Amino acid sequence: MKIYVASSWRNIYQPDAVAALRDAGHEVYDFRNPRPGEHGFAWSEIDPAWKDWTVPQYREALRHPIAGRGFASDYEAMMWADACVLVLPCGRSAHLEAGWFVGAGSPLHILAPEERTEPELMYKMANTVCVSTAELIEQIYREAHL
Repeated sequence: MKIYVASSWRNIYQPDAVAALRDAGHEVYDFRNPRPGEHGFAWSEIDPAWKDWTVPQYREALRHPIAGRGFASDYEAMMWADACVLVLPCGRSAHLEAGWFVGAGSPLHILAPEERTEPELMYKMANTVCVSTAELIEQIYREAHL
């Protein structure tokens, strides 16, 4: 299966989730390393002071060619993938990506490895909410072989 992993740059579980899914035989899009020799998009590539932007500055940065390439890379991978794995904790972009998969009728699996995860009612849209990569892989396998 082709899987898009949505998460955060700050998420410590994301690299292990990518590795475990690949070890289980899946093709996985890793936004941190989208292609060999490439590292994923970062706002700091546009401006090292990006955290201090105003809303108009942020809006303008969305038009920057670097932002365009980063978006295209992720969006093309979303179109390529059969399913999405949302690795918690994560932020707005990852949740928007996960919602896109649900809206497209594609499977969404949520990996919530931390003991203390804030409840979210809309996670009912997901096919599964898993507490470990082992459970995630088992659920994806089970769903694929129904």
